[in-house]
Amino acid sequence: MQQETTTTETGIKRVTDKEAQASGHKVKLIIDGREVTAPEGANLVDTAREHGIDIPTLCYLKGVSEPGCCRVCLVEVEGARTLPAACVTPVREGMVVRTNTSRVRRTRRRVVELLLTEHHADCPVCPRAETCELRAVAARVGLNRLRLPNRRRRRQLLEENPFMVRDPEKCIKCRRCVEVCRKIQGVDALGAAGRGFDTVIGPAFGDNSVEAACISCGQCLMSCPTGALTEREYIHEVWKAIDDPDRQVVVQTAPAIQVTLGEEFGMPVGTVVTGKMVSALRRIGFDTVFSTEFAADLTIMEEAHELLERLEGKGDLPLISSCSPGWVKFCEHYYPEFLDNLSTCKSPQEMLGALVKSYYAEKEGLDPARLVTVAVMPCTAKKFEAARPELVSREGRRDVDFVLTTREVARMIRQAGIDLETLEDGEFDRPLGIATGAGVIFAATGGVMEAAIRTAYALTEGEEMARVDFKAVRGLNGVRLAEVHLRGRTLKLAVAHGTRNARRLLEQIKAGAEYHFLEIMGCPGGCIGGGGQPILGAGRRELAQEYRRKRAEALYSIDLKRELRRAHENPAVRKLYEEYLGHPLSDKAKELLHTTYTPRGRYPRRRTEEAARLH
Repeated sequence: MQQETTTTETGIKRVTDKEAQASGHKVKLIIDGREVTAPEGANLVDTAREHGIDIPTLCYLKGVSEPGCCRVCLVEVEGARTLPAACVTPVREGMVVRTNTSRVRRTRRRVVELLLTEHHADCPVCPRAETCELRAVAARVGLNRLRLPNRRRRRQLLEENPFMVRDPEKCIKCRRCVEVCRKIQGVDALGAAGRGFDTVIGPAFGDNSVEAACISCGQCLMSCPTGALTEREYIHEVWKAIDDPDRQVVVQTAPAIQVTLGEEFGMPVGTVVTGKMVSALRRIGFDTVFSTEFAADLTIMEEAHELLERLEGKGDLPLISSCSPGWVKFCEHYYPEFLDNLSTCKSPQEMLGALVKSYYAEKEGLDPARLVTVAVMPCTAKKFEAARPELVSREGRRDVDFVLTTREVARMIRQAGIDLETLEDGEFDRPLGIATGAGVIFAATGGVMEAAIRTAYALTEGEEMARVDFKAVRGLNGVRLAEVHLRGRTLKLAVAHGTRNARRLLEQIKAGAEYHFLEIMGCPGGCIGGGGQPILGAGRRELAQEYRRKRAEALYSIDLKRELRRAHENPAVRKLYEEYLGHPLSDKAKELLHTTYTPRGRYPRRRTEEAARLH
């Protein structure tokens, strides 16, 4: 195989043909006096780490971002005139590398110090204080004193949207957010503007994230090594509501929270803390604690009947799930031609919020105007969703008033001085806290599909499925296909997670592929990999896939232990229909539980105006 090469200013030939790594050819080199082997074309950072030598990095994300711009990973290479960046330097036969010389250590310290001269270092109050990779790298390189003056540009804090805050003064221009948005999510809403000291990372033309074609998924936030990107925090507003004696504050928790909240308190990944979580929320001061899993069961009832109607010709096929607000916004921006295919069901978060202010309020004799609904979600897009005008009642009330991420509720628990691990297990309140195993697995990619199949089969065949588990739609492959026989016909199903994979699937459909039902989640792994989940600090990011796998396994273990595992078996859901809604897809159900979607432009508003002016 012929390989194209370029020569860098260091005099080292860099292999640009990435197929070189797939050739299987190995090279021998020496790192810190040890002879090691590596695939031809591999970079020095990965090679060193595979042999127990950790080279510090900031801009590098394996397989995603390798711009070589932060220069923290500088090493000495015998024969090179300058210190090359290890993340963009390929191994070669006979190479001699030193990662821990006095020159390397001194230069790394100076590089990090230069980064800090442009950084707004309000570390004690920064939301990323505990997981800031810049702080970790500064400690790693031995930087314990700043001798250079701070020369950061004063830039405005950008907090104009409901889901994310951008602090340009903390941005180190590593471009990780840019690459994650482009390569992982396939959105490409971020880029670099300006040059050198004046470089700013953000949406094109200086637009904010609401005006841009941003899907609010928060994956950029998860990749940011500093506090330059953080979720829009609503902790103060929630504490204020809790402290108001004239308000009754109702909280709901998404199924993913119970298997990720423990990570914020040092528990092993996949630890189930359902009961402790409920007790903590009561100790914080919430008046009522409900489970979003109840609304997930309800979503399945509505969506399964919607699927059956569409199979009879009453609506477009394929039916596409609409539980993930990041995916929905992606569809609105990039594939508006598929909006009629989206299920009209609100997400479980919004369904439960609507029921709290209607069904629950009437049942308990409460004034809806005094109710405050709070949702604890794994997702920053849920903050955007809660603010949608389509999800405001005719009385002008939002279904959900405030959305907290996993990280935010963990901060509240700490602020209240609560030791999560020592709490006794509590139970959700009734009736909107009763759920089946089907509601639990919503949080994992493939879970919505599996839950829908369990109920749709029972509704149409008049008997329960011989097997409740439908493992063909499980797993972390980007796109998964399956078939199920229903009403004498074979239904073609597809599951995708991450909007880049969603794009692949939708392009297949546009090219003629036929499906009946799609489940699409906006984030990698589904809700367990959402933009509001615990942030993996320095040294743990490459474990993200393993973390998502363990979280999913924990959810399926909860499902297995539930006495009821099909949404239509939920007694509280049945009672809701008997007492209030009538039946799935009734007029009352459509008023409270269904919504519409809005086509949006692919490009920022200013870009459209600029194009019109130029042409």
